[in-house]
Amino acid sequence: MQFLEHKPLFLVFTFLFIISCKTTEPVSEVTPSSKESTSPLAAAFDSSAVFKSNFTGFVLYDPEEDTTLFHRNSDKYFTPASNTKLYTFFASLKQLPDSLPALDYIISGDSLIFWGTGDPTFLHPDFNDSTAFNFLKESLYDLYYSDNHYEDELLGPGWAWGDYQYYYSTEKSPFPMYGNVAEIEVQEINQIKIAENEDGYVIKPAFFKSRIELAQQRPGKETPFLFRDFNSNTFEYSRKSDTVQYTSYRPFHYTPELITNLLSDTLNKDVTYVDRVKPGYTNRLYGINKDTVLTRMLQPSDNFLAEQLLLSIAAEKNLPMNSSRVIAKVSEEYFSNFSKDPVWRDGSGLSRYNLFTPQNMVELLSLIDAEFADDSLMFRHFPAGGESGTIRNWYAHREGGEPYIFAKTGTLSNNHCLSGYLVTKSGKKLIFSFMNNHYVSSSSVVKVEMEKILWFIHQNY
Repeated sequence: MQFLEHKPLFLVFTFLFIISCKTTEPVSEVTPSSKESTSPLAAAFDSSAVFKSNFTGFVLYDPEEDTTLFHRNSDKYFTPASNTKLYTFFASLKQLPDSLPALDYIISGDSLIFWGTGDPTFLHPDFNDSTAFNFLKESLYDLYYSDNHYEDELLGPGWAWGDYQYYYSTEKSPFPMYGNVAEIEVQEINQIKIAENEDGYVIKPAFFKSRIELAQQRPGKETPFLFRDFNSNTFEYSRKSDTVQYTSYRPFHYTPELITNLLSDTLNKDVTYVDRVKPGYTNRLYGINKDTVLTRMLQPSDNFLAEQLLLSIAAEKNLPMNSSRVIAKVSEEYFSNFSKDPVWRDGSGLSRYNLFTPQNMVELLSLIDAEFADDSLMFRHFPAGGESGTIRNWYAHREGGEPYIFAKTGTLSNNHCLSGYLVTKSGKKLIFSFMNNHYVSSSSVVKVEMEKILWFIHQNY
């Protein structure tokens, strides 16, 4: 009788036991097919202790056949780091003309009032375009600079705040000058100062010469070699060695006052700041060839150029000068059919908020591929394995042949990605994305394993 009284409860436990023992095979976009799971490529992934210890995603796609040849974790989100620059690259291909907008201006009476267009090349040491400089230098009008139209932050969302001291975290701004960094060449050799440099350093632009002072002693802290407060343009400097000779690049802090002072100094004429609303129509001056800047952005992976290109797009399309507005416009126009929505937050990949899947990267690379009728014209923008850019020391052809990898790296601490194009031994062009997150080893350990996989594909696909 007691058993019968508790029969409903007994049935419940019996049912729970049965379903807990039932084995189900999860269905997922990224579940390898039986063919994939038994392939040599699958075996290479499965046998790798490196890939087992971190979070790895991979897609290999044949654009000619419109076929995915292999994939692992292809629909999972990863931190892409500088793979994000490929989104900026594509946006620039679609949204910018052949030459970058250099500045916008109007003439009012005896005054020339101008607004920045985000052009990163003004007096940049890596570029030789002087269109905007000559225009301002030769102008017979009184010069007035305004940044009233700038609606963005100087640092991107999700950037590490402590990195503001370093060149890879250079501020973005409406009117960059000198790449927004000061170049400091330290010259202390056996305590003998170079004759023309009694201070032991040379700083460019020379305007900052008056902005360097001896570092202050801070109780309990090591005296810094070079230090700048977050909202200051005074650099503290302390000598660290008797025998030192090298160059350091340190970002300076944007203020409209600094820009007018720098311009006045280099143009040798007065430039005055005016808080002037930018009218609906201005004259636009165009400068450097776009392709030159795009190649420079991708090959050495220049964060500053990437961020400024988004602002240049905003200027060209008469959008509010704000990176997020450009990202929203480009995403809506071109990425609405992606398998998953890219989480795209900045131009360079410094933001930890960026999240893309390997499939997103392949979808983007397919769009980039469609923009070029000739592969050689596309490949010249990308780092080439064993030859140029950020992979000049990796992925070289093992038999002395031409480069077979043309791809963009992306590296933050504990994250390394590589996405681009692979040319097989038979001459076939494949698109791939290799994304690795959460490893605690050196990135070189991960790269060695990646190189094994990519060389195998080159030889066998």
